[in-house]
Amino acid sequence: MNPLAEQLNESIQAGSSHVYSMLSQLGKEIYFPKEGILSQSAEAASLAKTYNATIGIALEGGVPMHLAVIQDKLSAYQPKDLYPYAPPAGKPELRTVWRDKMLKETPSLEGKTFGNPIVTNALTHGLSIVADLFAEEGDAVIYPDKNWENYELTFGIRRHGQLVHYPLFDDQLNFNSAGLLEALLAQKDKGKAIVLLNFPNNPTGYTPGAEEADAIVDTIRQAAEAGVNVVAVTDDAYFGLFFEDSIHESLFGKLANLHPRVLTVKVDGATKEEFVWGFRVGFITYAHEDAAVLHALEQKTLGIIRATISSGPHPSQTFVLDALKAPEFEAQKLEKFEIMKGRANKVKAILDSGKYGEVWDYYPFNSGYFMCLKLKDVGAEALRTHLLQKYGVGTIALGEADLRIAFSCIEESGLEDLFDTIYRGVLDLQTN
Repeated sequence: MNPLAEQLNESIQAGSSHVYSMLSQLGKEIYFPKEGILSQSAEAASLAKTYNATIGIALEGGVPMHLAVIQDKLSAYQPKDLYPYAPPAGKPELRTVWRDKMLKETPSLEGKTFGNPIVTNALTHGLSIVADLFAEEGDAVIYPDKNWENYELTFGIRRHGQLVHYPLFDDQLNFNSAGLLEALLAQKDKGKAIVLLNFPNNPTGYTPGAEEADAIVDTIRQAAEAGVNVVAVTDDAYFGLFFEDSIHESLFGKLANLHPRVLTVKVDGATKEEFVWGFRVGFITYAHEDAAVLHALEQKTLGIIRATISSGPHPSQTFVLDALKAPEFEAQKLEKFEIMKGRANKVKAILDSGKYGEVWDYYPFNSGYFMCLKLKDVGAEALRTHLLQKYGVGTIALGEADLRIAFSCIEESGLEDLFDTIYRGVLDLQTN
């Protein structure tokens, strides 16, 4: 094993033997090189005053070489903020600004010990880093039956984790903390579990209320007290889009520093929060009481980044940073939030009108981009195909009876017609 990896492992073991035991073999072996092109280039950047012939970019006239056909369209930005490689951890100022944003939006983080966010190539990349560092073949990866299908690829196919599901809702249509606890305690013999907590939930658009959130935290604490080392991951892809009475902050805050056997990881990003899906700017942040453990995990994260994408895109980091610092940012974001909230409220009013109750129910939703119908008499895939072929309406079939509707991409004026059309589709299938 590389001596740098050994040093990082020793730091983690000294600070927390539990966290060390959570690492995959790759997680133990990975490290970020202190010697090599990046470190030598960084040294040269501060000392090479005559000529700097280190990093693999081209300069012209003292600025990064570029094409006018590109720069003319991006002339509001300096070439230095667009064309050079971004640091593997991301632009330092962007990381600081995002951390400040986290503290503002999740008050329960106050007084907690957590690291500086590291920039990822959006949310999926952040989750894949978690999988690489912590998921070993056969490790339990626990998440509800209503889930984003990419979890299976990221944790199951890529890392051969054992995927463990539990019903998202209990009989009262509240978050099923008892099911989560059962799934966790079933891992006592293994002594380790990775838990994925995705709120607002994709596909249902559900975020727990305050009591439910406390129950989730208590569930993870109980598992830790029972001897299970828990990697608790908050997938906060749709963070901030809270339309009704639910928690309005990330569970990362309540889970941070919860128990010596709990390592909390936040994966989030500008992708949906700031409506910049194609920019691919995300973040991964660790919470632990030991600063040396945090540092070592961050170095291992940089090793994963260096070994895969090397670094994230520089222009989109600049664009996001510029937006976060803009005086108009909060007002513009609130305007878009109100549009999204209006669509969600409209959907709920339509569904509660009594027009469709004989053909479907719907799962609770109060946030995010989506809601999910629970079909009574027709199959979800049959309905999806019929709607697409006869009416030109696209939906997502999930399992036997669940149909996901992304109200985020439908103007409020079109929502009633959308559900009327889905209803017609159901009636068509019932009469055939």
